[in-house]
Amino acid sequence: MTTQSAAIPAFRPAGTGPALTASVLVTLIAAATIAGAWFFQLVLEILPCPLCLEQRYAYYLAIPVGVLTALAARSGAPRPLLLAGLAILALATLANAGLGTYHSGVEWGFWKGPTDCSGPVINLGNAADLLSKLDTVKVVRCDEVQWRFLGLSLAGYNVLISLLMAAIAAWGFLRTAKRA
Repeated sequence: MTTQSAAIPAFRPAGTGPALTASVLVTLIAAATIAGAWFFQLVLEILPCPLCLEQRYAYYLAIPVGVLTALAARSGAPRPLLLAGLAILALATLANAGLGTYHSGVEWGFWKGPTDCSGPVINLGNAADLLSKLDTVKVVRCDEVQWRFLGLSLAGYNVLISLLMAAIAAWGFLRTAKRA
């Protein structure tokens, strides 16, 4: 005996195949990447600029969405739910690759970055607070690379990692959509 929702092909459970694999891989890569970012910040004291912090948002989204999508795949959730989770992962990481590309271009001087982290400092506050602020605040500029390895900055590696995660999520989406 089948339920009505199981009789409709789109709502049959997709199984644990590509949706589970893709969501687990994206979650693990995102968690490892954000752990690496925190390592660079807290242990190596390479402080993030405002654009670096914005690039972390996609990882903060990918981890819980990836976990929820993996749990949904594991429990045999309907295919549209799995496809929605994988689409969110693919789009978020692809957008993050775009932001990383923009940041890398700012670092290489291909274009100007946002004025809050690569332009001149305009508002220094009042004179009484200026000296105390200068002693405690380290300005991290978006257009100055603090660390490179094999010619790429952390923003450049973010592009590659985000593209990898987007490709994995897209693979999971396409394979899950094709399953009958």
